[in-house]
Amino acid sequence: MAALNGEYLGIQLSVSDIDIENLEFFRRCGAHEFSLQRCKGCGLLRYPPTTGCPWCAEAESEWTPVEGRGAVHSYGEVHHAIQPQFRGHLPYQVLLVDLDVQRGIPSEHEALRIVGNLVTPGGELAPPEVVKTCGIGTRVRMVYRDVGEGFALPQWTIDEGASQPTPWRYAQE
Repeated sequence: MAALNGEYLGIQLSVSDIDIENLEFFRRCGAHEFSLQRCKGCGLLRYPPTTGCPWCAEAESEWTPVEGRGAVHSYGEVHHAIQPQFRGHLPYQVLLVDLDVQRGIPSEHEALRIVGNLVTPGGELAPPEVVKTCGIGTRVRMVYRDVGEGFALPQWTIDEGASQPTPWRYAQE
């Protein structure tokens, strides 16, 4: 497989041709299809993509389409951008999302957790007034930001169709 190359906010992105699992994951995201590896041994889904199951060590897996919906498990809110390309988008949020699928398996405290930025439904970094509404427990859905030919980043937007809890947020100014 050939490497993937793209650009996000002026930053060059690349997935090497030797990174087979991530190439496949991001190619599927490039087709706007969210898929995870399902272990052929124990049947559990896993993320991040890898060469072996973290639960049973089986090497064989198959890519399985998964619904990209969940709840914010945790977040980081960036107010000082290290990368100059992000300065015009402050503050922005990086979310850690518990997927609805396979929640509480293999134990009650575990979930598939996916990282991504909080964005608008169109894939742009969310404006400050939206950032202020998102916290732990907020229901989100996956959207894609195309960054190159056949290459997209999975991101998160607030799920307007879901019943929203009152999210927990760190104290604000």
